[in-house]
Amino acid sequence: MPKRLTVHDIIEFKGRGEQIASLTAYDHFTAKFLDRAGIDLILVGDSMNMVVYGEETTLTLDIEQCIYHTKAVAGGVQRAMIVSDMPFMSYQPSVRDAVLNAGKLIRAGAQAVKLEGGRAAIPHIRTIVNSGIPVMGHLGMTPQSIHKFGGYKLVGKNPDEAERVIDAALALEKAGVFSIVLEKVPSGLAEEVTKKLQIPTIGIGAGSGCDGQILVVNDVLGLFDKFKPKFARKYVDLAGIIEKYAGEYVKDVKNKAFPDDSESYR
Repeated sequence: MPKRLTVHDIIEFKGRGEQIASLTAYDHFTAKFLDRAGIDLILVGDSMNMVVYGEETTLTLDIEQCIYHTKAVAGGVQRAMIVSDMPFMSYQPSVRDAVLNAGKLIRAGAQAVKLEGGRAAIPHIRTIVNSGIPVMGHLGMTPQSIHKFGGYKLVGKNPDEAERVIDAALALEKAGVFSIVLEKVPSGLAEEVTKKLQIPTIGIGAGSGCDGQILVVNDVLGLFDKFKPKFARKYVDLAGIIEKYAGEYVKDVKNKAFPDDSESYR
């Protein structure tokens, strides 16, 4: 059985200049196949609310759904590190809520949790870390603040915004996060942040200057068609493949070509 990657392994990737390959997963079988493919870090992301449940945003997801999907993912993984998102309002109300809900995700099989936010999240991060739970930060365009931003907008395009991102990244590192996701920020800013930090950055729509990359697996596999972010590279059109072969099955059933004698019992 392969050795399970840990927080320390992820940090060491940066030290030796090796990129961290990350994807989201929400179910047992997808996680198993991603793990076999060599993915280093699997995020049980709150993006599941959109790509699995068909909601318009991540905001209506609750902690019990994240626990359920974390358990499913954990059962399929042998090597990759598993990080679970803390959904909207699972940590913001109080530090106590943050620690209790982070603990639920760890008991479900995660090795770390991810939460969004800059300096305002620091008390929550410190308390979670002090309880023995590793935390991944998330800066730039943070989907749980979509109403504050007024949409999925680029963050850090002017000097003041850029300075706030840099300041927040340094503050999060000091608070104890082991890595930071940088989402939808200019590539030059992401590279600058990456150089200033001792911990790894993982980019999504942040250019190639980060220490790793993450995408939503449904975007990579062509299984989400509501919208396509500029930064999401589609490697295969599984939606088209599924429709094609499901259509062939329908045709065979309608024509009584399935099942045949070899697929029936005597």
